Amino acid sequence: MDKIILKQMSFYGYHGAFPEENKLGQRFLVDLELRLDLQAAGTTDQLNNSIDYGDVFQVVQQMVEHQRFRLIEALAENIADELLTKFPVPEVLVRVTKPDPPIPGHYESVGVELVRSR
Repeated sequence: MDKIILKQMSFYGYHGAFPEENKLGQRFLVDLELRLDLQAAGTTDQLNNSIDYGDVFQVVQQMVEHQRFRLIEALAENIADELLTKFPVPEVLVRVTKPDPPIPGHYESVGVELVRSR
């Protein structure tokens, strides 16, 4: 299956199970794979045979910056659902990463990844 990939989209949101996350907010990174047949787009060179990446970015930005979830699992699930509803894609991979969660220890980041289909 072909893919449209959007990597490391960075947003500031207020998601988390701890009160300080909901009050102070933090940075979230979102990666997407929109899995669909891109042959028509590749052979015709027409945007109407593909998906506008800017439109996808705006949908994700709206979800991360203007909604609140306790768990990034719920954020990822809602992003996947919204993408499958608004765009003609049969399958999406959504990865949500918290680079700086308020938990002790040494690590690069924490995150979730899920794949959903129609």
